[in-house]
Amino acid sequence: MNAHVYLAYDYPLLGAFWTVLWIVLWVAWFILLFRVIADVFRDDTLSGWAKAGWLIFTILLPFLGVFVYILARGRSMGARERRHLQAQQEAFDSYVRETAGSTGRRSEADELMKLSEIRARGDISDEEFRRAKEKILH
Repeated sequence: MNAHVYLAYDYPLLGAFWTVLWIVLWVAWFILLFRVIADVFRDDTLSGWAKAGWLIFTILLPFLGVFVYILARGRSMGARERRHLQAQQEAFDSYVRETAGSTGRRSEADELMKLSEIRARGDISDEEFRRAKEKILH
């Protein structure tokens, strides 16, 4: 009893093509399903009951629920996605600005400007200003 499996010979090229096609379609389907679910949660115009209804519809009848959601609310789905991405970009930009600006070190120019303001008010003498300036620059 010799059971040899010749997978390359028993599985023709067209069969491999169809398998890959079905896998790609299933992956695309799940991506679309999760995008619809994320959009339901992201939409601020829907009430809690409407969100629950769409979720139940897409979970109980996934194919029909997703297609009906795309037909009914697909046009505004892209706008919500753009707003979400813009908000993320703005949050990232402000985080970078805050982090870059709060390094704990001020630039030499800022310190010299503050020092000259102190001298202009008369709080320090010219000699103290000169020593502090040398300390900052070296």
